[in-house]
Amino acid sequence: MIEDSWTALRRHTAARIALGRSGASLPTREVLAFELAHAQARDAVLTALDVATLRGALEADGWAVSEAHSRAQDHAAYLARPDWGRRLHVDALATLAALDIKTTDLVIVVSDGLSSTAVQQNAVPLLRALRPLLPQRLTMAPVVIATRARVALADEVGEALGARIAVSLIGERPGLSSPDSLGAYLTYAPRVGRNDAERNCISNIRPQGLDYNAAAQQLAALIGTALQARLSGVKLQFDPGRAIAG
Repeated sequence: MIEDSWTALRRHTAARIALGRSGASLPTREVLAFELAHAQARDAVLTALDVATLRGALEADGWAVSEAHSRAQDHAAYLARPDWGRRLHVDALATLAALDIKTTDLVIVVSDGLSSTAVQQNAVPLLRALRPLLPQRLTMAPVVIATRARVALADEVGEALGARIAVSLIGERPGLSSPDSLGAYLTYAPRVGRNDAERNCISNIRPQGLDYNAAAQQLAALIGTALQARLSGVKLQFDPGRAIAG
């Protein structure tokens, strides 16, 4: 096997660089590693979120929890029709209405998105790190576990509960080296019809990316900044380092 002369660069990135050669082909270990990564990415997209286990873990940490689902009736429909994943099913709207919450500062929506793996592994540790960083005066709705959900579903959840801020913790589209990446999307004054320019995103939350403590600090600072500025998205001047430092 012939090694690439820039193999040393691999220690700086998980990207597929400097894979080496075996004759005119890739080494067997790299072919097998690629096939494994591809299988992990497919599993992340296709495996259903274990809602019962996730709910149990959140409740064990002291969170009140509710559940919701989108208008997509099954996973195949969810993947084929992203627009159905952005709107709540009528049954889910009734469930949220039964909570009888007129206004609240914050609602956190934990959604499967395109990686149930990311949510199953990372949502609970992130929320565990976030909770002590939130102001005690902040009012919160129950954490909503949403299935077959896209980012914008949190806007409708927030609107239904009268939330000033909706945060979507959602499984991001898996890459071939990151099937477990969790994203956090924040929208101020959430409502149906908000667009991506009106949100802020903290991406790649996982042990091999942005770790839980750093992500929690950024998210808490972002929540505080958005509440103070009364807006989110591209108009919000948010520098994580300066915001965390106060």
